Amino acid sequence: MPEITSRRGLLFGAAAVSAGALLTGCTSNEPSDSKDEPAGNNQPAADDKPGKQVTIGFAGPQADHGWLNAINDNAKSRAEKYSDVTLEITEGSNDTAQQIGQIETLINKKVDVLVVLPADGKALTQVGLKAMRAGIPVVNLDRIFNTPQAYRCWIGGDNYGMGLNAGHYIGEKLKGKANARVIELAGLDNLELTKQRTQGFDDALKNYPNIRKVARQAAEFTVESGQAKMAQLLQAQSRFDALWNHDDDQGVGALRAIEQAGRDDFLMVGGAGALSAFQAIKQDDGVLKATVLYPPTMAASAIDLARALGQGKGIGGMAEFEIPASITLYSAVVDKTNVDQYMPTGFK
Repeated sequence: MPEITSRRGLLFGAAAVSAGALLTGCTSNEPSDSKDEPAGNNQPAADDKPGKQVTIGFAGPQADHGWLNAINDNAKSRAEKYSDVTLEITEGSNDTAQQIGQIETLINKKVDVLVVLPADGKALTQVGLKAMRAGIPVVNLDRIFNTPQAYRCWIGGDNYGMGLNAGHYIGEKLKGKANARVIELAGLDNLELTKQRTQGFDDALKNYPNIRKVARQAAEFTVESGQAKMAQLLQAQSRFDALWNHDDDQGVGALRAIEQAGRDDFLMVGGAGALSAFQAIKQDDGVLKATVLYPPTMAASAIDLARALGQGKGIGGMAEFEIPASITLYSAVVDKTNVDQYMPTGFK
């Protein structure tokens, strides 16, 4: 997958412009005495130049979904970029006991830093604690452990923000329409992330009194479930103006059901950032008009953070000596106005 080192908002990659370039402004044109400069101006920041060798252990769940496969691809390709990084990557597993065993193997190998996307954050908290107590800093990727003591840094997406931005996008598109009706095709209801996405969507719609959510179905993040649940929604709702679908993979099935029903009387917003969604948005000949990102590039950024940790450095573009404790990525809306910018990040 092509790499990207920038996105809207703050850039937290080690491939970013070095801190020196961003922090070297003076209030005077006269040369300044280094003794008077703020300490942050002299901080070591991770950059592309080879430094101390770092072995990073990476453990994630089984790549049984396009987004999860993209997570692995982003981690591998980012690690390959650095001559000073060795990546020890486990075979992905959705079995918590097996993933715990894989992480314990990495601990026993004495890797310098761990990057962990847990199959279940709660269930893997203890092995995160074990690593931290062994002196191995952990970058917790997306699915969060139960306690901050189990990781040095958390980086992940904004599920509430996904729903919020989807709701505002739809709200603005339907702002002038009286009695507008929207429906929602959610993900697995037993997951906290699904609840957060729905809550964000509902909260956004409260800003638009002309809009009412009239139906919601929960699918399972698969093409088959997306098609089946969308067919049910279409049968039950003869008229609506917009659909928000939580996940672009299940959206492939939803679009099949929409095509089979011959419906084109509404706009659709997706979620996550699949390449197929970007291509459909660019083509602009169907109902899919936008998608809200849940960027798998977070795995590349996690490798950047792990490398900085292993080298005892901060992040280019920030004044602090240390990397942050928590980074929440922004859920940008991608539509035809900016799809070309994000196309290289689309996952298959």
